[in-house]
Amino acid sequence: MNYFPWLTIIVIFPISAGSLIFFLPHRGNKVTKWYTLCVCSLELLLTAYAFCYHFQLDDPLIQLVEDSKWILFFHFDWRLGIDGLSLGPILLTGFITTLATLAAWPITRDSRLFHFMMLAMYSGQIGSFSSQDLLLFFLMWELELIPVYLLLSMWGGKKRLYSSTKFILYTAGSSIFLLIGVLGIGLYGSNEPTFNFEILAHRSYPAALEIIFYIGFLIAFAVKSPIIPLHTWLPDTHGEAHYSTCMLLAGILLKMGAYGLVRINMELLPHAHLIFAPYFIIVGAIQIVYAASISLGQRNLKKRIAYSSVSHMGFIIIGIGSITDAGLSGALLQIISHGFIGAALFFLAGTSYDRIRIGFFDEMGGMAVAIPKIFTMFSILSMASLALPGMSGFVAELIVFFGIITSQKFLLIPKIIITFVMAIGMILTPIYSLSMLRQMFYGYRLFNAPNSSFFDSGPRELFVSISMLLPVIGMGLYPDFLLSLSVDKVELIVSN
Repeated sequence: MNYFPWLTIIVIFPISAGSLIFFLPHRGNKVTKWYTLCVCSLELLLTAYAFCYHFQLDDPLIQLVEDSKWILFFHFDWRLGIDGLSLGPILLTGFITTLATLAAWPITRDSRLFHFMMLAMYSGQIGSFSSQDLLLFFLMWELELIPVYLLLSMWGGKKRLYSSTKFILYTAGSSIFLLIGVLGIGLYGSNEPTFNFEILAHRSYPAALEIIFYIGFLIAFAVKSPIIPLHTWLPDTHGEAHYSTCMLLAGILLKMGAYGLVRINMELLPHAHLIFAPYFIIVGAIQIVYAASISLGQRNLKKRIAYSSVSHMGFIIIGIGSITDAGLSGALLQIISHGFIGAALFFLAGTSYDRIRIGFFDEMGGMAVAIPKIFTMFSILSMASLALPGMSGFVAELIVFFGIITSQKFLLIPKIIITFVMAIGMILTPIYSLSMLRQMFYGYRLFNAPNSSFFDSGPRELFVSISMLLPVIGMGLYPDFLLSLSVDKVELIVSN
């Protein structure tokens, strides 16, 4: 046993270091930025060190467990622990947040508050991925909400107040259901309430009650990892947010919903999940096609990318619904893969918006001449987004396909129909990706911008986009590294 509290330090460190930001000089934008960047990098190094040296990959059980009483009155513990399921998302969080702080260099207004919000989000995300206690999970889930709202409403675009209000209504409204589900599960049955994941995983409920709990959790997670029809907050939010916020939203926030579905709905409520799985698959297939076709009609660059990320979440939903090892592994791989691709696309969209101050396609065109480096990175990452073989998206979607085809739970004809619909979705994806590239970078409309003195992306932006591109190619060439992290855990969940 390793008694050093690694996870507690990893969760507490960003927000406590972030609260020191307010003691930095008021005018020192540069100081604040470097401080935040150092905190994020240090945190990432700490996480990597703890996972390299204190985490056994071949052990499907919860590791690095810390359990200390917090509030004795209702048996609420500070209980943290990780397994193969949460390892990937935590590293993804560290990576994307560090790059997002690097992407936020142009921000000068209230930069101390901005960077504190970034660090508070960091703590909330890692806390919700590593918590082993339902109430603590809920607490971290809520800690995540306020920073996003402030980042949206203070540093957003023109309609930022509308979109941030919409965001807070959707997500806070959905977390009421989450709270009801958490309390219901924790207080059911025994004399004293228990919120421990490991105890709850072995508990059985009456069928009707389990379905009610399941629906409560499902609503909460369906808003977060947008499942149609609860996705409408996402395009507005992405369309208005600053692009570093967009990176965090697309890269990590959406993945929290999918993680919650696997962690709570599949592990704690397996019987209800068996009932709901076919609907998952149907909704996922509809979502892939629907969001892809809506994305075609978007005039706004960021909204088009937002709908494309809704469409990619459909693969995760299908993977969760096909109760097979392959399907679930593919879904977890898609979580990490789309985290990188979506964040990189939003970053590039934001940097090109910084150059030309145009957000709509009808006014763009012919930018490839002016900004060749951004054009190159944008092309490569659009290819990754449309699942080009050799990139991570291809591997993830292929494994989800295998999962749904080899699933024993469904008849042949439904499987064929679902696969056919998914294939239509995969045909629609290149259409909107490539037309996005065409409208932005090709053509003759060398826009009559007031300042035509363009400058291509500097070393900082190149560094951010390349360091998001490398994991994508790496996962595409050798996905086994990520799959091997969670394979035991996946078999454990599916066998239940």
